[in-house]
Amino acid sequence: MSASSDDSNALLQEILGTLKSLKQDHSQLSSAVDAINGRVNVLAGVKQSHEGIAHDASCPSPKVGASSPRVPPRSRDSVSSFDGKEPNGQAHTASSPARSSALTSKIILTSYLGQAGVDPLPMEWGAKDPEKRGPVVVSRAPSTIKRRNAIGAHGGSYSIYYALGVASHQVTTDHKPDFTNTEPAAKLGPFAAWGDPKKIVAMDPFGHLAPWLYKDHMQNEGLEIRPSIAVTKAHMRLPELEDSVRKGRLVPDGKICLNDSGELAVTKIAVEPVWYLPGVAERFGVDEGTLRRSLFEYTGGSYPELITRGDVKLFLPPIGGLTVYCFGDPAKMSDPNVRLALRVHDECNGSDVFGSDICTCRPYLIFGIEEAVKEAQNGGSGVVIYFRKEGRALGEVTKYLVYNARKRGSDKASEYFKRTENIAGVKDMRFQALMPDILHWLGITKIDRMLSMSDMKHDAIVEQGIPIHERVPIPDEMIPEDSRVEIDAKIFAGYFSSGRVITAEELDQVHGRAWEDVDVSIKHPYELDRKLELIFIKALNATTRTDYDTTIPITLHSVHAFKPRISFLVSCPRCDLSSSSGR
Repeated sequence: MSASSDDSNALLQEILGTLKSLKQDHSQLSSAVDAINGRVNVLAGVKQSHEGIAHDASCPSPKVGASSPRVPPRSRDSVSSFDGKEPNGQAHTASSPARSSALTSKIILTSYLGQAGVDPLPMEWGAKDPEKRGPVVVSRAPSTIKRRNAIGAHGGSYSIYYALGVASHQVTTDHKPDFTNTEPAAKLGPFAAWGDPKKIVAMDPFGHLAPWLYKDHMQNEGLEIRPSIAVTKAHMRLPELEDSVRKGRLVPDGKICLNDSGELAVTKIAVEPVWYLPGVAERFGVDEGTLRRSLFEYTGGSYPELITRGDVKLFLPPIGGLTVYCFGDPAKMSDPNVRLALRVHDECNGSDVFGSDICTCRPYLIFGIEEAVKEAQNGGSGVVIYFRKEGRALGEVTKYLVYNARKRGSDKASEYFKRTENIAGVKDMRFQALMPDILHWLGITKIDRMLSMSDMKHDAIVEQGIPIHERVPIPDEMIPEDSRVEIDAKIFAGYFSSGRVITAEELDQVHGRAWEDVDVSIKHPYELDRKLELIFIKALNATTRTDYDTTIPITLHSVHAFKPRISFLVSCPRCDLSSSSGR
């Protein structure tokens, strides 16, 4: 009986092994068939594209400028067409997994110049007539993807959240926005600069009117066209403004400064970036092909059409935009006969929102708002423009790493920019060359009072043909003590100042506030100086409470004497040094 059972087990094991082998062979065969099908699809697509170029009069090949990058041959990973069908014209019917998104069955990795089915909507950037210029079409919706004349996606960095919403079925891709009552809350333009391809290259001049200007395209052709600018009205309340009213710097007038709490009436304009690549390249002094290649490589290869579609000149980058805060009548911004006070401010979340005193960002922002309000109350126009360029456009992580390096070092003004260069390889990546576009869009032709000390902002604006009559620095009394490092370093490097510029020797003596609980000389948490190590060993070897009571103050005193400006908070299992008076 036992022998029979063993034979049965052996037979079952043999059958199981054979089944596993068959399953593996089937998997390999299936993969090979899929690979062959993929090659057939690609080859059929190439043939279809060549036929389209030769015979399809409805899809003429746009001419590519001399500065456009060479279009490489298609890779085997590309897809055959834009209609979700196989080369034989039959719809792809492969089963989809449960809860699949409402996307085409084909994954379209990229498109190519002259590809069958690709028919971008004409775009004449810089045309004064919006209909002749044409709408910005970037959506990959089935009704629009063949007509795209822009690369990227609406929403900038927030496009990723839209993708998450689609993947998690929180939003459907067939949703059509209802733009009823969303029209701009103030009339702006048109201005001559809207039709100048040299003056506006980083935003869509007609972006605030897109759903209404191009309504026929949306209704008759089913195209998805969205605004990239929105204009609204609001009230603004900041605690410092209430203090300004109390001290008499601001006077309530019921129109701009509404009450004793310093509440302000403001017109706000949100702008998402839309880049005209030839114009952006020209601003930076590079050729368009170099710009496209760099954008492709250093966004992780996320936008292959930067390389494969030299005929598409628009790019909606995945970055933050800007917000305009206009005090007073918006029409006065473009009036050359009234005075204009302007603050161009680059985002600093730590200071602007949370009040960090390591920089002058929030104080200068508040000062800019105050002065803009005063100018508007005096019959002029006051404008503050807020750009999303956190940490000099290096990001908050890099900024905090720089803070660590500063506070663990000597935090001297003479080394202020060096700290950033050591980490990021550059001291500033805000690149103000594109900043003046919003001024052109607002119709601003001169600036009476520029509430900024930045030489880079000043030079970028003046180079765009907008004169600045007066530059206004932040008042000394508004500069936090710990931000003297920043402001003195910037003034020494070329920022405007109405006072005396300190010497290099004086700059070297400007220090920031040191951290109280960190050895500023330690390059690594475990690299203690040998003398300090011996001091702590002595403290830890004390065996009685009396020993600790006498040793600890001496030890910490020795630490302070040996390393000025350091203070250690030591935790010991035998006593609580955190509450020691020797700390």
